[in-house]
Amino acid sequence: MRKFAATLFLLLLGCTGIPENVRPVDGFEVERYMGRWYEIARLDHSFERGLSRVTADYRLREDGGVSVLNRGYSAKDQAWKEIEGKGYFVDRSDRGHLKVSFFGPFYGSYIVFALDREHYRHALVCGPDRSYLWILAREPALQGDVLNSLTAEAEALGFDTRGLIWVEH
Repeated sequence: MRKFAATLFLLLLGCTGIPENVRPVDGFEVERYMGRWYEIARLDHSFERGLSRVTADYRLREDGGVSVLNRGYSAKDQAWKEIEGKGYFVDRSDRGHLKVSFFGPFYGSYIVFALDREHYRHALVCGPDRSYLWILAREPALQGDVLNSLTAEAEALGFDTRGLIWVEH
């Protein structure tokens, strides 16, 4: 039983880890991050497959965490899909590394590793490994030079940006 518990603990811990050479932003201001973000691009995952017009709305929780409402449109089903989750800082509240749960007690990493620090208009976010990547912005589109810069930064850190899905809004 101890071996099972230790293995489960290590598996869950790995879900809130950080990919090698990826550094969460320091000086993160959670209050400025709150509000609506548009998904500009993402790596493919079954939980978002086929969705367009994807947004994430963040708000502070009374317990010091963050509520997140992810929403996207499925043309196949001709319906909006949404899921609500909660997140908490892993280390410090001024570091862009949260653990987020949409499914009960299971948490995964949400790592903000690039951010427009002046205006909080765009961000690069990943999960516990390089198979998770999102380009987010406050508007449904980004200027080409900003988008190229974010894509190049993610590629330099080992993300497969050739696999990005560009989200229609």
